[in-house]
Amino acid sequence: MEIALPKPDGGQPTLHDLDAALPFVDRHIGLSPSDIESMLATLGHESLEGLMDAAVPVGIRPAADLSLPPAMTESQVGALARELAGQNFPGEPLIGLGYHATITPPVIRRNVLEDPSWYTAYTPYQPEISQGRLEALINFQTMIGDLAGLPVANSSLLDEGTAAAEAMTLVRRANRKAEGPFVVDADALPQTIDVVRTRAEAMGIEVVVADLSQGMPAELVGVTICGTLIQYPGASGRVLDPRAVIEATHAQGGLAVVAADLLALTLLEAPGALGADVVVGSSQRFGVPLFYGGPHAGYMAVAKGLERHMPGRLVGVSIDSEGRPAYRLALGTREQHIRREKATSNICTAQVLLAITASMYAVYHGPAGLTAIATRTHRYAAVIAAGLKALGYTLGSESFFDTLTVAAPGRAAAIVASARAAGLHLRLVDADTVGLSTSETTTHETVEKVLASFGPTVEGTTSLDLDELDRITPDALPAELGRATAFLTHEVFHTHRSETQMLRYLARLSGRDYALDKGMIPLGSCTMKLNATTEMEPISLPGFADLHPFVPAEDAAGYHQLVAELEGWLAEVTGYAAVSIQPNAGSQGELAGLLAIRAYHLANGDTHRDVCLMPASAHGTNAASAVMAGMRVVVVKSNDDGTVDLDDLQAQCDAHSNDLAAIMVTYPSTHGVYEEGITQLCKIVHSHGGQVYVDGANLNALLGHARPGEFGGDVSHLNLHKTFCIPHGGGGPGVGPVAVGAHLAPYLPTHAQHPLPEKRSGIGPISAAPYGSAGILPISWAYVRLMGAAGLTKATAAAVLSANYVAARLEEHYPVLYKGENGLVAHECILDLRGISKESGVTVDDVAKRLIDYGFHAPTMSFPVAGTLMVEPTESEDLAELERFIDAMIAIRGEIAKVQAGEWSHDDSPLARAPHTSRSIVGEWDRGYSRETGVFPAGIDPDKYWPPVGRIDNAYGDRNLVCACPPPEAFAD
Repeated sequence: MEIALPKPDGGQPTLHDLDAALPFVDRHIGLSPSDIESMLATLGHESLEGLMDAAVPVGIRPAADLSLPPAMTESQVGALARELAGQNFPGEPLIGLGYHATITPPVIRRNVLEDPSWYTAYTPYQPEISQGRLEALINFQTMIGDLAGLPVANSSLLDEGTAAAEAMTLVRRANRKAEGPFVVDADALPQTIDVVRTRAEAMGIEVVVADLSQGMPAELVGVTICGTLIQYPGASGRVLDPRAVIEATHAQGGLAVVAADLLALTLLEAPGALGADVVVGSSQRFGVPLFYGGPHAGYMAVAKGLERHMPGRLVGVSIDSEGRPAYRLALGTREQHIRREKATSNICTAQVLLAITASMYAVYHGPAGLTAIATRTHRYAAVIAAGLKALGYTLGSESFFDTLTVAAPGRAAAIVASARAAGLHLRLVDADTVGLSTSETTTHETVEKVLASFGPTVEGTTSLDLDELDRITPDALPAELGRATAFLTHEVFHTHRSETQMLRYLARLSGRDYALDKGMIPLGSCTMKLNATTEMEPISLPGFADLHPFVPAEDAAGYHQLVAELEGWLAEVTGYAAVSIQPNAGSQGELAGLLAIRAYHLANGDTHRDVCLMPASAHGTNAASAVMAGMRVVVVKSNDDGTVDLDDLQAQCDAHSNDLAAIMVTYPSTHGVYEEGITQLCKIVHSHGGQVYVDGANLNALLGHARPGEFGGDVSHLNLHKTFCIPHGGGGPGVGPVAVGAHLAPYLPTHAQHPLPEKRSGIGPISAAPYGSAGILPISWAYVRLMGAAGLTKATAAAVLSANYVAARLEEHYPVLYKGENGLVAHECILDLRGISKESGVTVDDVAKRLIDYGFHAPTMSFPVAGTLMVEPTESEDLAELERFIDAMIAIRGEIAKVQAGEWSHDDSPLARAPHTSRSIVGEWDRGYSRETGVFPAGIDPDKYWPPVGRIDNAYGDRNLVCACPPPEAFAD
């Protein structure tokens, strides 16, 4: 890094000068001033400002510079984050409702949640270099499948509420003959009911909330239904045998969904064994911090025959080129970028980092440890229940796992207030009822404080011997529902008991993966930039990590200030009037934005406006989100240069002038170009009564240089896990805030349990928690605070510079498919291999796998154009790393030339045989190229990354679907 210290009047620099000499922006942007100067010279531009003036169309440039707080130093931001966290009062949370205090084993916290080898990894679309996290995820799937008692589980969903909503659409998709209502247990978690209703209303699905405590209600008996959602145990705490409702559901043509507590399932019989077709829930209490509501890994398990209807991602087992077992994402055709407008789910982000945390919690504790934690949790609840009855209180149910509902006529608020004064958070159900839930962190002292907070009724005793209560109090679980089905029998859940074993297991798996700690991940459309340690540190502060999402507003003051500031900054940089950070993935931000448009049209009486125009190059989630928002998708053609065909747009708008709801357009385009016609596009759509949705996936190319809300957008979602530095975590967590113009602000997501009363009623929730994945918002908050307006603006320019430099250096070797008016791309470029592949037989897959041998993750393959590679270097990479990538791509082009010249056959080339594992170093060598060429194409490197497996056979994995831990014998030689 080059640092120039100013010396006013020839004297010594001031302290202010010295502070300013080490700005964070120079830590975030990888390019030094000399790098920038050299790269600009290659491109023929004199400055970053000149480059951006040439790249960004005049018509979209902002009216004014960004107005943000001045950049702070890393120590200043750290201190401010601690101050905000200190304004929150986590206390001891006994509120429950699907969120419970838990203990993250330090070995997992430090070596997964806080380890960049885990949190900077990308979605495992390149499975050969993702074997570590794929094994961790197949452990997760095995854990879920075992506890649920069903054969197939996916690799996580966003939270319990959205998992239940996904289950609703799954049963409709899998059971098309059952067109009736979806019946929801009135004792389901209230936020789950609301999320299901939000999703169902837009999709035209009837939801009936019913009391299922006595079986199927009389008014529903004999009615054809598509499915039923049963909570097990219920939100009230009661544990009911679900078999009668499950049997009635099947008899009435539906499928049975059970929302289950994972910890309870170590003591209660598996729902699958009781007849459930689908089981959903949250894995939060398996070692994942409360995080004020998220991120947490939702889960879903299904009965045999339903696996091809499951949303999200599924990890499976296949074989590699040597016939050895290898993990990969299974059933790729389920991904919504292929299903598009035929999709009924738009899930594109899992909660991988949190699913891995939960799976490792199970690996570390094993079935005996989990059962002990569950038993201890239940016993504390039973002792509290016995104490409350001795004090004269009445319980809502005599059977429960960890949750009690207590009648306290006229005293509920006073009891909750007394508990809060003692450091406990209880749940105020209503004026006459208190709820509480025990957890892994409950202690003897907790019990004493709870009972003291209630105090005796007139009839109750005034003294209690807790040890005696414990001795004489029986369990409160129904004997007929005791766990009989074995779980977690695979040896991975029995091997890593000591911290030494666990540490080595985590290190072994992370070493098999390629993440940003190893090198550049140049993925177009999925910005993989630095997630600075300073930004990451605040999420572990107790005030942020240990806060329950339903604590009173005054106990989350620091969080509310952080959220308000972040929402305000996001509104400023996008040019919109209001922002909601509730959506916990980009796909959910899309849905929220489209639901806002839908609600706006309905409020105006335009009930007929339901057509959503979609450029042919749109992200796959766009079409899926539109369908889920109750819209019909109409595709708009693209020109040969990849831009939206404005003539076809005009024709489609004319044809749908009366029913046009919106257009969804990505800007810069998915082809990596600043399209000149974007303002004209917005004007055409607006003239026909439609709204313009600008997909914010590529905001990293706009920040500080254009605002969607100014150049014609009505709504955008933003990917905080792309532009604003929240890590991808191997495929999640993500956050997808939605930003809207003033006319759409009344239709942003709401939540019935929101701490702010004005946000409780409206269109309903998108996620289960009021602030979505609030636990990782400090990352983006810190990023903006560290960078300031000038830093963010420079970061955009540096990203555009890097992309154009890569394009210029590689253009003579690979055609660059699309460019803007001045021959420039935006923050990514598309390398066209179609002609090369036709001449040589070498595919984009070959190039992607060969890049592994050179020490790189592949760029985005075949999106948005089949047979291409889309490269996005980001602003965080230095010139040396860019040159290393460029050299690798040029060398691979030379290898392709040898295939073209007949020196190598395609099938016996290092391209087709890539990637080469360490096994290639030893044994016989019968290939048409040298061993050194195969394994050390960039020269011998002591730090070389070795893929743990060879090229994986995807077709074999789909034909032979295995989605749980294979036996150890499968890996034997």
